[in-house]
Amino acid sequence: MIQKFGRINLPFIRLGSPSNYHPTKLFENSGYKQFNLLNNKLILCLEDIFLKNAITTRQYSTPTHTKNSVICARAIFAELPETSTKPTGNSYHPLYGCYTIKRTFSDNCNKMAPTLAPKVKLNNGYEMPVLGLGTYELKKSKCKAAVREALNIGYRHIDTAYLYRNEGIIGRVLKEEIEQNRVRRHEIFLVTKLWNIYHEPCKVKYACRKQMDALNVDYIDLYLMHSPIGYKYVDDEALMPHEDSKLQTNDIDYIDTYKAMEELVELGWVRSLGLSNFNIPQMQRILDNCTIKPVTNQVECHPALNQSKLREFCLKHNILVTAYSPLARPKLVRPLPAFYQSQELQQIAEKYQKSKAQIVLRYLIDIGTVPIPKSARPERLLENINVFDFQLDKDEINIINDFNTNLRLWRNEMASFHSYWPFSED
Repeated sequence: MIQKFGRINLPFIRLGSPSNYHPTKLFENSGYKQFNLLNNKLILCLEDIFLKNAITTRQYSTPTHTKNSVICARAIFAELPETSTKPTGNSYHPLYGCYTIKRTFSDNCNKMAPTLAPKVKLNNGYEMPVLGLGTYELKKSKCKAAVREALNIGYRHIDTAYLYRNEGIIGRVLKEEIEQNRVRRHEIFLVTKLWNIYHEPCKVKYACRKQMDALNVDYIDLYLMHSPIGYKYVDDEALMPHEDSKLQTNDIDYIDTYKAMEELVELGWVRSLGLSNFNIPQMQRILDNCTIKPVTNQVECHPALNQSKLREFCLKHNILVTAYSPLARPKLVRPLPAFYQSQELQQIAEKYQKSKAQIVLRYLIDIGTVPIPKSARPERLLENINVFDFQLDKDEINIINDFNTNLRLWRNEMASFHSYWPFSED
């Protein structure tokens, strides 16, 4: 008798040390074994040597909690032979509630491939994945593990900044992954930002070279001006220079800074230029006075701040909006925004069998933005990128549009006295 199956969830397997997560390895067909559960459901597991490691971590893998396991990797298989529930001479694994079937099969068992985000063409012809990994506040080992895991899962758009102080960590991960042929440089879309202390035109080239060295790359895919406001330069480590408790800024025109950034494109150091935290009048000044059109403006954007006017302006000028803080919860200590309690959002999530966060990310993609959610947790990294198997309809988009309250989480109030402070229009 032949039983046919479609997609199933394979419980997350944790191997070795606590930091050694392995949810997306491209398993060879011959590496699978068949297990017959006591509830007569079939799953796929790894070779016994891996299983022995897995059974010490009960909380990560139980057949009765597959949907709620820390990570559910996707396995695809079709025809499996029927097997006895109690085969003679095979070991019983209490964690899985199953007996191992000592038969390895190689037919009808496909390799798992990373989930790659679709790409959108920029106004200069380059392409950018429509979802990326944000790395703000990811430090040290947490940053290293998150970026490596993201690359393994399928993220190819990595967003960082000089301000984040993690470019060196990301650079080392990229170097290792490329050297070990797990990813190629041209597959990565790397974004970083010119920090505010380098707005003097004579410092732009120096800053970019410093960041390229930290990132271990010979070009940056997208280089953003982090803010229209320039800060006083003291040294490379004084990112927020203060005097008498007041932020020290300067009056350098961001137009002059941007023109200096254009020279980086001519040098081949940067492929695309962009902005961050610019309002509409400031963007218009860039368009009126500069040669290279920015490909994106990276701003806070989520259902409670959907940036409808800015998106309309950017669409008119063929400029993408990149959405930072897309889930409207940049820090876990902050309460969830009100829209997460909406019954309508819950109903949409139930309809597509997705989490509320996945619905929010899909909404941002469907309205034409590029969200860059941040996470250091493997299960969240996987969840965030698994949003390309469904699409919201117009009514659902309109429902989420109504969640907008112009709630801005990031305002940089310490610079609100500056003439270029971009949030005065709020």
